[in-house]
Amino acid sequence: MPEFSHCPLCGGSNSLPFYHNERRIFKRCQNCFLVYVLPKYYLHSAAELAEYDKHQNVVDDPGYRSFLSRLSKPLLEQLSPGARGLDFGCGPGPALADMLTHAGCSMDVYDVFYRPDQSVLEKNFDFICATEVVEHLHCPGEVLEQLWKLISIGGYLGIMTKLVLDQNAFASWHYKNDPTHVCFFSRQTFQWWAEEYDARVEFIGADVIILSK
Repeated sequence: MPEFSHCPLCGGSNSLPFYHNERRIFKRCQNCFLVYVLPKYYLHSAAELAEYDKHQNVVDDPGYRSFLSRLSKPLLEQLSPGARGLDFGCGPGPALADMLTHAGCSMDVYDVFYRPDQSVLEKNFDFICATEVVEHLHCPGEVLEQLWKLISIGGYLGIMTKLVLDQNAFASWHYKNDPTHVCFFSRQTFQWWAEEYDARVEFIGADVIILSK
């Protein structure tokens, strides 16, 4: 797999070492503040899928649905009845799509491993959700731009991901230890992204981000 020194979110070449351990080296972009690992640390597709298959996220699990409601509740407060949505990176059990369907939304689902129907990514949506997804993206800049283009004016991109605080917190952060987690956002990163794409950004709790178009 090719090596690169450019940030996978903004393409900038001004990244500095941020943290390292015996498994991986993490860099931080000085432009958009994304923390990321180089492609040599990416898992091959089969190994990545094997990690996801370990997850026990089923549609009707009350605990999982409660976790997802941290995004669904504030998002539904802003959506019109019958809003068209996409659960991007829905996994094998699209619980969020089920929750939003029962709330009156019209939902499509997509997942590169479990629901890889590319035709879904040619539609337009009032909102797109990506829960615990962006930290897995090998090309976050390309993917987020692609999703943003699918959202109608006045629509929303709802994201759930744990946020980088600082180097000291990162050193003991369990989130970085998942081998499928390859890029890590902070509030600064999302604020940078919002400025680049003329979006309004709202932070809800510790890990929910809603971007308005």
